[in-house]
Amino acid sequence: MATGYLYHEVFGWHDTGSHAGAFPSNPAAGLQPFIHMENAETKRRFHELVVVSGLIDHLVRLAPRQATDEEILRVHTAEHLARIESESEQPKGGDAGDGISPFGQGGASIARLAAGAVVECVDAVLDGRVDNAYALVRPPGHHAIASSGMGFCIFGNVAIAAAHARAVRGVERIAVVDWDVHHGNGTQAAFYDGSDVLTVSVHQDNVFPPDSGRLDERGEGAGAGYALNIPLPPGTGDGGYLHVMDEVVVPAVRAFGPDLVLVASGFDAGVMDPLARQMVTSEGFRAITERVLAVADDCCAGRVVMSHEGGYNPVYVPFCGLAVLEAMSGVRVLEDPFLPLVSGFAGHDLKPAEAEVIAAAAVQIPAAEGS
Repeated sequence: MATGYLYHEVFGWHDTGSHAGAFPSNPAAGLQPFIHMENAETKRRFHELVVVSGLIDHLVRLAPRQATDEEILRVHTAEHLARIESESEQPKGGDAGDGISPFGQGGASIARLAAGAVVECVDAVLDGRVDNAYALVRPPGHHAIASSGMGFCIFGNVAIAAAHARAVRGVERIAVVDWDVHHGNGTQAAFYDGSDVLTVSVHQDNVFPPDSGRLDERGEGAGAGYALNIPLPPGTGDGGYLHVMDEVVVPAVRAFGPDLVLVASGFDAGVMDPLARQMVTSEGFRAITERVLAVADDCCAGRVVMSHEGGYNPVYVPFCGLAVLEAMSGVRVLEDPFLPLVSGFAGHDLKPAEAEVIAAAAVQIPAAEGS
């Protein structure tokens, strides 16, 4: 099994500045300067663990390229692209559009590289250069909508890659599985009225964006039924996440029968993350990855591309990411030293409130083609 891996050091140079977490510092409001939640540490340390652990020797390195205007404009408005380019030329940079997603001078170039990196991974998989691929990119993308960036995202990396696969590579059906702890609203919006892309978002209920990702958001027009949302209660651990994979995600992907599976891979559902309250361990992420790979083997010759999204604990995210890459490559190189601690935390067993939401989502799975 050949697994492609794409990372470039310039992703660590995406500058989110001095912020009090997510908000600009403001002494009058008591907001002491600190660092932005979306900073380079989690992804830089993830990459360095891949290298130091020796897993890098079992991966196929892929090189990124910048997304073109044409690729970006399949998903975003010309006005959004022009504003990002303009603000990127300013000495202090700009904001993606929601006031909490800053970028520094030159940020448009890095954001283009992140989007283009996911496109390159898609091409590598479709060309047969690798069996599957992981794009460790920054900034993330799954919150960005057509007219604006949002939630630390500038361009919709996964949506741009999906649109490329359809328009240029002739891929007819794509399943997007989003296990970032926040709702993948931007990717969902890009394909909300069509039946050629199935979007499945597994997230903590009502975290971000506010009032987004409800069970009743199911698509519209020709896309009715092709958006699935599973808003899990806080405290859902490995047991709940594996149950949702077995009861909703895998059956939905299998029924849809995609030619390609894209994954928005966020690790902010991890047990130590500061921006959500879920309980998933590195072994939980390994297990949900194995389930995605298995259904992709059944449906589309194992063609899976993962694009890194969130995850904000710089100490624990690398072990979650390493577990995913180990599952993708079939090579194990390192044990998670935190696992004896975090696997003993309460919350990993499936609980009634979780099962209720999962059962409600399961009845919304679209019928298989031809059934």
